[in-house]
Amino acid sequence: MKILDWYILKRYLFTFFVMLLLFVPIGITVHLAEKIGKILENEAPFNEVMLYFLDFTIYFAHLLFPLFLFLSVIWFTSKLANNTEIVAFLSSGVSFYRFLRPYMIGGTLVAILALFLGMYLAPEASKGFNDFTYKYLKKGRKAQETQNVYRQINDNDYIYVSSFDVKRNIGRNFTLEHFENDKMVYKISASSIRFVEEDSTYRLISYVKRNIGKDNDILETTRRKDTVFSFDLEDLTPVEYIAETLPYGELNRFIEKEEKRGSSYISRYKLVKYKKWSLPVSVFILTIIAVAVSSIKRRGGMGVNLAFGICIAMTFVFFDKIFGVMAAQSDFPPLIAVWFPNILFGILAVYLLLNAKR
Repeated sequence: MKILDWYILKRYLFTFFVMLLLFVPIGITVHLAEKIGKILENEAPFNEVMLYFLDFTIYFAHLLFPLFLFLSVIWFTSKLANNTEIVAFLSSGVSFYRFLRPYMIGGTLVAILALFLGMYLAPEASKGFNDFTYKYLKKGRKAQETQNVYRQINDNDYIYVSSFDVKRNIGRNFTLEHFENDKMVYKISASSIRFVEEDSTYRLISYVKRNIGKDNDILETTRRKDTVFSFDLEDLTPVEYIAETLPYGELNRFIEKEEKRGSSYISRYKLVKYKKWSLPVSVFILTIIAVAVSSIKRRGGMGVNLAFGICIAMTFVFFDKIFGVMAAQSDFPPLIAVWFPNILFGILAVYLLLNAKR
């Protein structure tokens, strides 16, 4: 039986990587044709363009990893079925579950690769891809929230700036409110705040500190004051795609910090985190569905299996995107949004497997 395992496993991995090599260049060509005008118009340097498309290759491949795998499994399993090889395997006394084993081994290898990509390589590629996009392809569009920024820094402190200059790291109309036992203890305000790198302090212009007393308040004012705060000014307005660019360990720390700050993007950040784990699981689910669908010889041949497989793949993508948008734009729990497509298609996989077994 080891011969059968190696035969299927080699076909599994070979077809998958060939599918990647076929579709990724097509994706690059289509993307280049769409963006070439803006690239030339904004005079993007050639070396940056090359790095951008390298990042795009990793970003694109990781994004569609399960779908490439799904279509490749349907393709080569349908060929096995059309050549009556599967009938021969099962007629020799091999159970369908035993026949499925090399597919699961291949799925494990691909899932490990997907996990490694999601944890380390894809974040770095996403950073380069998005940085180039906002620098040359979306000129004028902001990747950060820079107006009316309100953040919780820790359990006691809240800050506000009416506007934020990303390039100069300057906030206008700055306010810091400090609370203890749900009561405001003091409030600091300034017309502007800027980080001074030379001595790692913050420079406040038109500084006013109001200490709240029981009977009356105490005011402290000065034209300019250099002081220290427990936050980083550039962290007040993280870019929209920041979660996609962080390795898993840094992402966990970032989410923990943003939760304390009361970030409005926390659902979006958690969505990215949970997808790093759901993607490898979807590899197994889609593999089982693909084998169950394509292991039967049909009158229409591979075309029928591929058409059915593409419909399932598009439905999977539809659910994944719809629930992802719901979690990012509303109070819908991101954990449910990420795992619901896997649960739904996992049930479908079990159903198809039981019927294929018969």
